[in-house]
Amino acid sequence: MFLLLQIKRLKDLEKEKDALWSGLEVLETARLWYRQRLQENRARQDDVEAQSRLGSCQEGAAEARSCFLRSRILRVNGSLGSVMTEPNVMGCSSDPSLPEAVADADLRWHNSVLTQAVSDKNRQISMLELEKDALLGQLDELQAH
Repeated sequence: MFLLLQIKRLKDLEKEKDALWSGLEVLETARLWYRQRLQENRARQDDVEAQSRLGSCQEGAAEARSCFLRSRILRVNGSLGSVMTEPNVMGCSSDPSLPEAVADADLRWHNSVLTQAVSDKNRQISMLELEKDALLGQLDELQAH
């Protein structure tokens, strides 16, 4: 009996090790993605600074994309933070029962769907605000002439 428990424990540890390696691969991919976004952000900042020295104005679409990307990054950061702070992420015999785990996963899924909907609405609001600003600028130009 003791030997069977040891074998089960070794199999559980092997599964946990595999999951941790998979997680490390995901984190490495995320790290590379973040690094690339940082480089792109720096390049865009340099472009904006160069344009502002020349008196150019920023494009609304680029600003909306930046807002959308920022909201996505914040959401991913929050998800990574919750994964890192949750105890017993792998699940073991002391975890809640299966129905409770399913209900929890279902709530998390609904939360992510609602979060995505809010992000989409925020993006739409940002686009509309940029469009409004452009129209107000055009109105000011027309009134000046």
